[in-house]
Amino acid sequence: MKVNSRPVPFIVVMACCLFSLIAIVYVAIAGKEILAPFIFAILFSLLLLPVAKFFEKKCRFSRGIASLLAIIVLVVSIAGVGYFLGAELARLGDDWPQFKAQLDSSSEDLKTWVSHTFHITATKQKHMMNDATSNIVGTGTAIAGQTLLSLSSILLSLIFTYIFSFFFLLYRNLILRFLVHVFQGRNQEIVHDIIEQVQFIIRKYIIGLLLEMLIVAGFISLVFTLLGVKYALLLGVMTGILNLIPYLGIFTGLAISALITFATATSASSVIWVALTIFGTHVVDSNVLLPVIVGSKVKINAMITVMGVVIGELIWGIPGMFLSIPVIAVLKIIFDRVEAMKPWGLLLGEDDPKTEPLIDRLEGDPPSLEKKMVDEPE
Repeated sequence: MKVNSRPVPFIVVMACCLFSLIAIVYVAIAGKEILAPFIFAILFSLLLLPVAKFFEKKCRFSRGIASLLAIIVLVVSIAGVGYFLGAELARLGDDWPQFKAQLDSSSEDLKTWVSHTFHITATKQKHMMNDATSNIVGTGTAIAGQTLLSLSSILLSLIFTYIFSFFFLLYRNLILRFLVHVFQGRNQEIVHDIIEQVQFIIRKYIIGLLLEMLIVAGFISLVFTLLGVKYALLLGVMTGILNLIPYLGIFTGLAISALITFATATSASSVIWVALTIFGTHVVDSNVLLPVIVGSKVKINAMITVMGVVIGELIWGIPGMFLSIPVIAVLKIIFDRVEAMKPWGLLLGEDDPKTEPLIDRLEGDPPSLEKKMVDEPE
């Protein structure tokens, strides 16, 4: 980087990068209510683009009608999944007395174990539990208010997402022309190539994730049914949906499934089989399904994946966990095609075995100062 043929000091470049990063994170946090639905809408519009084109070309509908029908297909699909989960959770509520009795029995066993292990009497444990319960009840009103606020915020975000998706489908040519013409000269070809790659890879990535989710949900539901686990279909679908969150989602599904099975099963062995089934599915999914179905579309290394999920959760919560990988994939596509950003694209991708000789040479012992002085001519 040069200004008037003079190199800019590294500390200045570092400061500019740091300030830019801080500004981007601040804007992302401050604009969460708009940016999260906006990015979801981009992903949904890319996924629904073939559906909209089908209604336009095959059914001869106008672009506006075709875009609206594509959004209706999306809404009906999401509503169908939500209705199924709601109905199954309502059935799960019927087992609340059994769940409570199981918890009471386990609580008594836990109290006995704590009393023998840590020498804390049952009376003192009861006082500690009462204090904790009173604190929870004292904040109950605030928690209920926050829950209602969160539900209304989710509903509003969904409405914004559907509206943005409709407009992206309707004005896709206008947006494409803007992105191409905002850059001049040879950069137009690079921008056009980036847009094509983003459309192709992100669409294939989302389809791959959905296919992976269906396989995981179907397999777990089938195994749970054969094991006689209650609410097998509900647990399988929930685990498949949570599996969309890399690494962390499958273990969340395992905890929920084990807890529900513990409350509704007649033997402790059922919980063990549920845990083994989900863990085994995760191993097969990570080593077989993910590389074949999803890994071929977006090649991002595991370190960046976990960091992206964690940072996404810190910035945007649960939506950030779902959006982190698609956003990183788009950034990698851009970095790989911009000369100055290629090192960052290399960092996001998988390790290349061809670079091992170079790394081995860099990791070797540096030449000693004496040898360097001897080799240098006087």
